[in-house]
This record gives sequence, structure tokens and C-alpha cells, in this order.
Amino acid sequence: MSTQTILLILLSGIIALFIALFQYVYKSKKSNVKKILTLLRFVSIFSVLILLINPKFENVSYYEEKPNLVIAIDNSESVAYLKQDSKVKSLYEAFISNTELNNRFNLEAFSFGKEFKSIDSLNFKDRQTNISNVFKNYSELYKETISPLVLITDGNQTLGRSYLYSATKIKQPIYPVILGDTTKYTDLSIKQVNVNRFAYLKNKFPVEIIVNYSGNAEIQSELKITSGTSVIFSKTIYFNASKTSELINTTIVANKVGIRSYKVEITPLESEKNKINNRKNFAVEVIDQKTNIALVSSQLHPDLGTLKKAIETNEQRSVTILKPSNYILNINDYQLVILYQPNNNFREVMASISELKLNTFIITGNTTDWSFLNNNQFLYKQEITNQTENYQPELNINYGTFIVDNITFANYPPLQSEFGVVTFNVPEEIVLYKTINGNSTETSLLSTLEIDGQKHALLSGEGIWRWRAQSFLETESFADFDNFIGKLVQYLSSNKKRKRINVDYKSFYNGNDNIAIGAQFFNKNYEFDANANLEIQLTNKSSKESRTYPLLLKNASYVIDLSGVADGDYNFIIKSKEEPISVSGQFKVLEYNVEQQFLNADVTKLESLATNSNSKSFFIDNTDALIKTLLEDTRFATMQKSKRSTIPLIDWKYLLGLIVLALSLEWFIRKYNGLI
Repeated sequence: MSTQTILLILLSGIIALFIALFQYVYKSKKSNVKKILTLLRFVSIFSVLILLINPKFENVSYYEEKPNLVIAIDNSESVAYLKQDSKVKSLYEAFISNTELNNRFNLEAFSFGKEFKSIDSLNFKDRQTNISNVFKNYSELYKETISPLVLITDGNQTLGRSYLYSATKIKQPIYPVILGDTTKYTDLSIKQVNVNRFAYLKNKFPVEIIVNYSGNAEIQSELKITSGTSVIFSKTIYFNASKTSELINTTIVANKVGIRSYKVEITPLESEKNKINNRKNFAVEVIDQKTNIALVSSQLHPDLGTLKKAIETNEQRSVTILKPSNYILNINDYQLVILYQPNNNFREVMASISELKLNTFIITGNTTDWSFLNNNQFLYKQEITNQTENYQPELNINYGTFIVDNITFANYPPLQSEFGVVTFNVPEEIVLYKTINGNSTETSLLSTLEIDGQKHALLSGEGIWRWRAQSFLETESFADFDNFIGKLVQYLSSNKKRKRINVDYKSFYNGNDNIAIGAQFFNKNYEFDANANLEIQLTNKSSKESRTYPLLLKNASYVIDLSGVADGDYNFIIKSKEEPISVSGQFKVLEYNVEQQFLNADVTKLESLATNSNSKSFFIDNTDALIKTLLEDTRFATMQKSKRSTIPLIDWKYLLGLIVLALSLEWFIRKYNGLI
């Protein structure tokens, strides 16, 4: 409390005493009643003055904080496949029911497979394991706390970056509980098959196969690739104690349009325990043509390379970067043209596009000649200010021409373009709005438009190479950005008429992929309908079994997650329950379960994980020693902490009660003694 506050309190006491004495003592006969009234008046006036000053007092409270004990349990199929599921459940029950552990720690349990989440039940049905995701979430939740981690897993990761690297950022002890058999068995396995998703009719496509061997004896086996009942490639391979893997390369002729399924198989040894990992299926979609895209620019810019990489992640598309003069010479070789920052050098290009009625994607920026562009097309006009501005993107969640998923643009860096408003002379659909410092301008950053059978897009800004980098920073993958650009290019390069139901899906999926199908439904005016009632009827071609599921609205599309369906060929029909509108398609799910490819726990990695975090690893049958170690480790002591808070006197409700009591008693005594 400051000196000034203390002086004000003393002054308040003097004033209150002076007023009380003046009212009841000055020029009055002394009596016991007057003394009591003087005291009550002093208390009430002094209390009111104290409230006006409102001094603040510091309050210090002490409390004990127990360390956290975080338990992360592998809930993937590999745990059940290695026959460790019952042991894991017993261990979990032993932890949460242990009185000493609960007295020493705050126990918090999570399960993980592909996702990391609070535990509700253990079913060991997750089809992927991402251990690195455990450490990412753990470091966010328990930063700057004492929180040892018990990691119950077989250590076999099928998704994500190396968890040994992810764990280096954690400065807490990690106690791996190792699941599975550590005995080394002789085993042959197809480790990986690398092949492009698409191939072109009558071309040869490459296949790369990695075969691993675990054992000491000299052995030989036959590797073959089959399509149906036909063997299209075979090779005898040899292994020994020093040669434990081999890379096989071959090519296959794509001789028929459509989805072609193949099986890679290596003949198992008689003593092999796991024969599931001796075979692997793959598929290729054979197409009869490739979409050629011209990216025309008269300057060098990082955006050009970014666009080329993003578009060419789909093997069906090829991008060629050209100067305007070179594009004119080969204009008939391309199905779509992207014009990057047009200027007067594009005069002949613009004339040819208008004459041939080509679809276009125009990207503008700081060096765009808007006087030229305004005069050489009629779709839109830009206000010319000769000033630049940074515009951040904001997704129009009601955009409905194609499905925009897995990307929000909320943290994406700004693009630079001409300051001013773009006025559209034809109906347009805004994909992205411009925002400045978080304030939406309700004007277009990216729009698509259709007129006279042509499709066009306008992006008002340069610097999208930063968007692709941001996509990687957020998701550790370029896929979200590349998919967004790919869908935009797919829309622009197709001249198909617009349908009231658009469907987004892949022609085939690997067994452990997320099988997600998205759809958009439009009303008769081709406006996205967020109140539609859509369902999908899924039919297995072989068994003829049919099931119907509802589609759920997510952002500006309806989605259904079919992950977990059995391998095979499927037909589907998506239809509206309220209108006679439907669309059909088909896809294939390849047989493959990555969680059944393992024979043993990855003991080496898990022991390294423990050593690097200054702790120990334990096998599932020795967890009593783990509990004892946790209870005896002095690093996990309960800490006494203090909490200092400042409390203003005005928050003390008892003072108000004292004022009311003093005034009430004073009134009652005066009334009783006839002084009122």
C-alpha cells in the first residue's frame, strides 16, 4: 500500500471523527447514548470514505501442484495383430487404479493411431500409426510443466516424420513401454512399391520394388508381378546375411484405358511367420491423353515455378513456361493458357485467345499493364491508381463452382497488386475476398466466371509462392495448396457443362487411405444449396451388398468418409432425397493393411527414444518396475506454489454490511430515545 493511500486513510479517520464529535458531542450533554451514537456515526462515515479511497491489499495464497503423468497408448491394428491388446488394456487399468500413482501424479491418458486424442475406449482398429503426432501435441499441451510421458507402443510407425526427430524437441523424460515379440524371425517382405498414379495409353510406365530380407541363411525366391491370372514380370532374387535388400526396376505396358490392378508377390519361405507382407497390390489409371497447359510470362518470377510444381503434381497435366512470342507459334498444342502479369507484349496472345475462344487464367501483380489489359478484354476493368497494396485472402465459404477443402487461407501471407477495385462486366463467382489488416473489403482477390462457353479466372496478386510455403509450414506438406490449384486448373481446362451435383473423388484408393467423397449441390439457379438432403448408395460389385449413408455438410460441400470399407470394386450413386437428381461413379479399394506388415516391435528406436530423453524403456511384462521408477524419481516432486493477488477494498462485501449495520443501529437508538 502506498504512502499516499495511508495518508488518505488517516485523513479520512480524522474527518469522520470530527463530524461524529460535532454532531453528537459539541454543545450537547454527555451521555452513554451519545457516546454510542458518536461511535456508530464515526464507523459509517469512515467506512464510506474508505470505500471512496478504495485501497488495495495484496493477498498471498499457497497451494501444491502435482506433476502430470501422461499416458499415450497405441490404438492401431498392429497392437492387436501382435496379440498385445489384452496386455495393453490390463496395463492401462493398472495405471489408473494405482493409488500411489494417483496420489503422486495427475494422470492423463490419450490414445493414438492416425490422430492423437483423449482416451474414451481402446479398440485397436486404427489403420495408421503416427507416433510423431503424439510428440507434437504433447509439446503443445504440456509446455513448461513437469509431465513425464509413458508411451505404450510397438514403435512401428506408418505415417508422419521420424518420431526420434520429433522427440528431440521435448525436454521431458519419455518412458517407452515396448509391445510385441522381440525374437528375430526369418522373413521376406515387399517393403515398398513405387509407381505413378497415372499412365498413358500404349506407353510403358516404370515400377520400382524394394524387397527386404531378415535372416542369416542364403536363400533364393521368385518375385513376380501379375495382372489377373497373367504373370507379366518375374525375377529370381538372392539374399544372405550381408545382402538384406534389393531394388528391382521394371516397366509395364499400358495397353488398355481405365484402372489396371496389379499384384507384386515374392514366394514366401517355409519358415516364415508373417506371409501377409509377401505381397502388395497396386493400381494405375491409364488415360489416353494429357492436358497441356501454357504458362505465358515475359518475366522471371518465383510464382512461375510454384504454379508449375503445383499443377504437375497431377501426372495428367503438363505445364510449359513460354514467352508470349513462343506461345503464338504453338498455340494449338495447349488446352489452357495461364497469363502471368500481361503487358503490351501479350497483344497478339490476347487477340488469338479471343479469336479461338480459349479458357484463360490471368494473374496480375505489380508489373501488370492494366491499361493494356482493360483495353484488350471486356470481362473486367481495374481502376488504375499506379499504387500497390498488400491483400490477404479470405475464403468465400459459399463458393460452389468446385470444392475447396482442407484449406482456410486464414494465416496465408498477403499478395501484392494494384490498389483499386476490379469491376466485373459479367457475372462472376468470388473464390477469395481481399482483406486488409483483417478487414474484409468484400472485393475479389480470386474469381471465376463463365460466358459464351468459355471459362476464365482472375487472381489479383503476385506472390503465391509464399502460399505454397505456408501450406508446408502448417501441414508439413504442399498437398493442400497443390490440390486447390489443381482443382482450379481442372475446372478451367474442362469444357463440360455445369451439373447440379459435382462430385470429388479418386478412381482408386490404397487400403489404408482416407476414402473421402465430396459433393456440391446447386439449386436451379446454380447457387450452392446448404440445405440439401443428400445420400450416397454404395454397392460392392462382387458381393452386390449395398448400403446407404447420409452426406454431411462441411464448409461449402457435403462429405462422407468411407475409410474402413473392405477392398474391392464399388459403384456409388449420390442423389437428392427431395429432387430427382443424381450422379454416379465408381472406385476401387486395393487390398493392403500396413499395420499387418510387422513381425516385431521396433526395440532399437524405442530404446534410443528413452536414452535420448534421459529415462528408461520397459517391456510390457515388466511394468511393475516402471511404476516403481516413476514413484521413486525425485524429478517428479510435488511443488508448492504461491499465488499473489491484489484485492481492492470495494470488492470486500462485509464493509458494505458494516455501513448498513452502523446506520441502522444509529437510527434505531435515536428512534428509541426520542431523538428523531
